[in-house]
Order: sequence, then C-alpha cells, then structure tokens
Amino acid sequence: MSTTTGATGTELWGLGAVELAAAIREKRVSSREVVQAHLDRIEAVGPRVNAVVRVLGDEALQAAGEADRRLARGEAAGPLHGVPITVKENVDVAGSPTTQGVVPLADAVPAVDAPAVAHLRAAGAIPIGRTNLPDFALRWHTDNAMHGATRNPWEASRTPGGSSGGEGAALATGMTPLGLGNDLGGSLRWPAQCNGICSLKPTFGRIPSATVMEPADSPVSIQLMAVQGPMARHVADLRQAFEVMSQPSSRDPWYVPVPVAGPPAGPSRVALVVDPGGRRAAAQVAAGVRRAADALRAAGYEVEEVDPPSPFCSDDANRFMGLFMEGVPAVEMAGYMQTFMTRQALARAWAEFQRTYPLVLAPIATEPPFLVGADLTADGIRTISAGMAMVVTVNLLGLPSVAVPVGVEDGLPQAVQVIGPRFGERSCLAAAEAIEDACGILTPIDPR
Repeated sequence: MSTTTGATGTELWGLGAVELAAAIREKRVSSREVVQAHLDRIEAVGPRVNAVVRVLGDEALQAAGEADRRLARGEAAGPLHGVPITVKENVDVAGSPTTQGVVPLADAVPAVDAPAVAHLRAAGAIPIGRTNLPDFALRWHTDNAMHGATRNPWEASRTPGGSSGGEGAALATGMTPLGLGNDLGGSLRWPAQCNGICSLKPTFGRIPSATVMEPADSPVSIQLMAVQGPMARHVADLRQAFEVMSQPSSRDPWYVPVPVAGPPAGPSRVALVVDPGGRRAAAQVAAGVRRAADALRAAGYEVEEVDPPSPFCSDDANRFMGLFMEGVPAVEMAGYMQTFMTRQALARAWAEFQRTYPLVLAPIATEPPFLVGADLTADGIRTISAGMAMVVTVNLLGLPSVAVPVGVEDGLPQAVQVIGPRFGERSCLAAAEAIEDACGILTPIDPR
C-alpha cells in the first residue's frame, strides 16, 4: 500500500479531486506521485473489491510525467491538472475496450474518447482504470461473466449497487478520487447509497454523451433517459467535474448549451418526501431523509413534507420503464406514443410543482442495499423495483439529482437525493453540500 502523504499527512489516495488538483498546481506534490499512490491503492485493495477491472498504469504514469513537465515549464494548468480518474467500462476511452461487461465486446476498442472523457482530459484529468458494471449496464447489482462480481466494501453480502457499482466501490475504497458513470434508471445514485459516496445525475442534455460503439438503432427511450455524470466522495468534486463535463460537443444532438455559471444558489423551499408514492421507507432510510431535512433547515432552507404530483409513477410511466428495461420492440405504436404523452403530462405537473418547491428531498431507494442475489427472483425484483420509484421518475422526466451520504445505520451507509428543476444542478449541489457539511463524509474506507 502506498504510504505517500499530502501536506496534511493524509495519504494521497484519501484526498478529493479538488484538493489533489490544488496540491499539484501548487507543486506540493507531483502528478506522478498522486497517480502512483492510486495505482498502489488499486493493487492493495482491488482484489478484495473487484471494482477496477482494467488498470491503465503505464499510460497514466506517462501522462502524469507529461503533466508535471508542463507545470514545470509554466504552462497553464486545467482545473483537474494531473488528477487521476476512473471510467465505467461502457464509456469510451480511446485505446481501451468499451466492453459493456460482455465477452463479445472484449475487443471493442474505440479510437476516440467519449465527449465527457475528452472534456475531463482537456481539464488535465488522467484516466487510470476502467470500472465494473453489469451486462450492458442493465441491473441494480454489479456482476458479469467477463469480470465477475464487484463486492460492497462495507458488507460483502450486500450489493454495491448498479449499474455504476464498480465506480461506487472504487471511490469508497480510495482507488480513485473521481469517477465517470452513467444513469439510465438510478445507476449513478443507487451505487452512491450502497457505497457511501456522492454522485450527480445531470439534466438530460446537460452533459454531452456519445459512443462509437453504440448501435445506430438505439431505442428512443434510452436516447431520452440515459445521462453521464460524475461520482466522487466530495460534493465539491462533483461540482468541478460537472463544470468540466458540461462543455459542448457536436457529437451529441441532444446537448443543450445552458451556461453553467450563475449567481450563488441560496436556500429555497424544499419538498420533503419520506415515503414516495405511499410506499413506506425502511426505518433507517426514513431516519436518513429526516436527518438531511434537519441539515437543510439549519442551513436556512424552508422544508415542508409534501407529496410531488400524483400519480407519482403512473401505470403508463411504469410501462415506459418496462419497455426500456426489457428492450421489447413488439409494442403497438399507439400504446408507445400514449406513454410519451403521459410522460409529457407528468413533466408539466412536476414543472409546476417545482415553481413552488424548487428542490425535492427524497430517498434514493426505500430499502437499504439488498442481499446479493435478491434481484434474481421474481418477488425480489418486484420489491426492489417498487422501492426505486423515485430514481426512475427522475430519469423519466430528465431532471437533475445529487446523491449525498447522510450517515451509517446498522453498518451500512445511507444516502438521500436532492432533485432539482431542469438545469438546476447548481441548486442541487448547494443543498447537497449543506447536507454534507452537517452529516460528514463517510469514505474512503478499507474493505470490510
């Protein structure tokens, strides 16, 4: 294990991305030292977690050396200059396979980075590894025949989440300070809850997304719901990564060039949802949501327990998600179009609701991380899916949401999500930071 430490004595792999960038920029530590510390950490704890499934060590050290030389020459440093990152293995990294977690794509090597990866590199970030996911990212647990299962570092019998479970576990154990994942139905936020980290699911169209490996006939539902976003241990790192990743790209026709900068996001009204859609949250989950509500009240937010527009997740909305999850093409066009009309009506109702309550504080899932294998039974998947109504609704409506930890209950981390209006990421991040200030940061930890 690396014993390299920063200026405060903290091991480098325990620091956040913004902290590391400042230390490198101020020449208190070199990028090569930072990258090597994280590579050493991967070697030390990686086999116990199986989160980083492909290490880009040689390339990363070469890039770190060049980053140090540029800094020595006095060249301008980007906001993430010399900082290591990891990338989920369904996001293109030039020269590294985009396997989607399936053996037939083992040799699917893109020649160019995905837009978000390119933006992070332009800001100085250095990819050091690829992280695990379930087959085609379509499961709330991380396991596949190609790389095997990722283990939850808090409790191996519990899921690390999915589909960005590899990123979540890697961040929780200090193998990376910043990760890039994606979210189709909770895949950024659920692993954040399972591993005790934070993540940002951006507004649809906010962060450009494209892959050379994607089939030309990608379903419309996926085109309108999938987003890429950052994962980290600190909300400040999410904010920095979001600002970098939100830069334009002509490769994504859905990208919306909304300015990131703006006036400080101050306290606002918050709708508190403890039992989404009338589904009672587990006691430890409910306690975590109320703890976050208390933190927001103490920070000046006006928090009121009130339900969002009803039906919370209509039959048509659930059908939409079912079609997307199952990839069923054999559906009558009239029914498919009715689902989109229902989506529009629900989006309009939420937009009106958020004029009064700009932020919604809610559980990510109504239950703590489930036992490994629980999602492979009919009863289990029904229970898990019902508990995920809040994350599914956020994807359905294309809204931004930040997941942030609120403490540990029964040995497992708990987290909440702060949901904002479209393009309201700054407000979500500000509220999440207030919760983080009150509830603390839970990771990194050694695998248990």
